Amino acid sequence: MPYEPPTHRVERSLRATTGAKIVAGVDEVGRGAWAGPVTVCAAVTGLRRPPEGLTDSKLLSVKRRNELAELLNGWVTAHALGHASSEEIDELGMTASLRLAAVRALEALPVRPDAVILDGKHDYLGAPWRVRTVIKGDQSCVAVAAASVIAKVHRDALMAELAPEHAEFAFEENAGYPSPVHRAALEERGPTPHHRLSWAFMDALPRWQHLKRTRCDPAEQIGLF
Repeated sequence: MPYEPPTHRVERSLRATTGAKIVAGVDEVGRGAWAGPVTVCAAVTGLRRPPEGLTDSKLLSVKRRNELAELLNGWVTAHALGHASSEEIDELGMTASLRLAAVRALEALPVRPDAVILDGKHDYLGAPWRVRTVIKGDQSCVAVAAASVIAKVHRDALMAELAPEHAEFAFEENAGYPSPVHRAALEERGPTPHHRLSWAFMDALPRWQHLKRTRCDPAEQIGLF
């Protein structure tokens, strides 16, 4: 389907209304996975024309996403990545883990942003950061779209690196997300050290209930069989 290319409209608005000179776009990947970290990218792009075809990473083919990520690594003014591990997700819950990963990404930037454009409806970042939330920002905002692509490609590569150790789980194909192969491997082999042991998918694994962890916020449990 055709889509409107992302623009700098929100960034220009932040510059005009708040005086922000450096604006970072922030997006995450891995929120709905059963295994692996949640990964956040913070990207600063300025107001330059973006590479052709830039949009939300989920709308791109694997080939095009990888091509764009390579282009973006040299095109963005600055970018950094932050992760929260499966252990941290189990301990803190997803909202706090998203904030942890986002702060790690923002603090790793070589410049401190004056404002942040955060993809989605909820501000999981909060003070002291000046945040503008934008629903579908990964489609409409250049910096957020760039962060979306870089984060997705980076996390997919991380999960592919784990695949040889856990071949039955096909992490190189599903990146730790739910899939029939992933489900079958869980039932047969049990969770790996990279799985989120407090998540609801564990309830469907009677052989492995002794490994299940109690989650701090049961309302956040997702990923049922």
